[in-house]
Amino acid sequence: MDFLLYILSGAAVGLAVGLTGVGGGSLMTPLLLLFGFPPHIAIGTDLLYASITKAGGVISHHKQKTVDWKVTGTLAAGSLPVAAVTVWLLANYFPSPESYAGLLTHSLGGMLILTAGVLLLKGRIRKIHDTRDGPVRQFLDKHKYRFTLIMGALLGFCVTLSSVGAGAFGAAILLTLFPALSAIRIIGTDLAHAVPLTLIAGLGHMMLGNVDYQLLGALLIGSLPAIYLGTKLSSRLPNSVLQPILSSMLLGLGIKYAFF
Repeated sequence: MDFLLYILSGAAVGLAVGLTGVGGGSLMTPLLLLFGFPPHIAIGTDLLYASITKAGGVISHHKQKTVDWKVTGTLAAGSLPVAAVTVWLLANYFPSPESYAGLLTHSLGGMLILTAGVLLLKGRIRKIHDTRDGPVRQFLDKHKYRFTLIMGALLGFCVTLSSVGAGAFGAAILLTLFPALSAIRIIGTDLAHAVPLTLIAGLGHMMLGNVDYQLLGALLIGSLPAIYLGTKLSSRLPNSVLQPILSSMLLGLGIKYAFF
């Protein structure tokens, strides 16, 4: 019975991801916590889930030449080593998963709040993206790869601890730093970075014993076809209504996990 429930949950999250583009981690991890899974299992399982569900999208974007691999590589140069170091710190400085449960939960809350903020302020971020002159734009253009490396490192740390942020936060970084990238190339580049980041972080958690394989299988069975269906239906539903509702929900969950 639980297996069927997890399949249906995977389908529900997959449908929401396909409809809105909101990252699965920000929806799946809180759901697993509500089901009673401990934070380390919820986050570790979700990281591998994210890497698998997003992999097909990277192949598709690569074939369409909508990935800027130089930007992806710069993000990854910052994020992947930091993700590995973060896992090493969890393994060597905490005696058990229970001892870092609070750290994971508060990190999750903070990243949910940040994700909600990014979604709610997407219009303003796009205005920054569309600005092609001015001193701020010139400064960002001059140092964009340096900032990309630094923000990649920050993503590596935060995503490893929370499983949230590789999608929405990563896209916000690209929108801000690379105005020359089209919307489709931002999506493809962000996705191409999210897969190795969630994979490395997920494998690290797997080595710590933080993955429930039966749960992972059930979530994948439900979500993979549902993501495809949601993508097909997305053009028929008002995203301007769906995203604020999801943003408000993520903000509420973020406050709960960060402060209570």
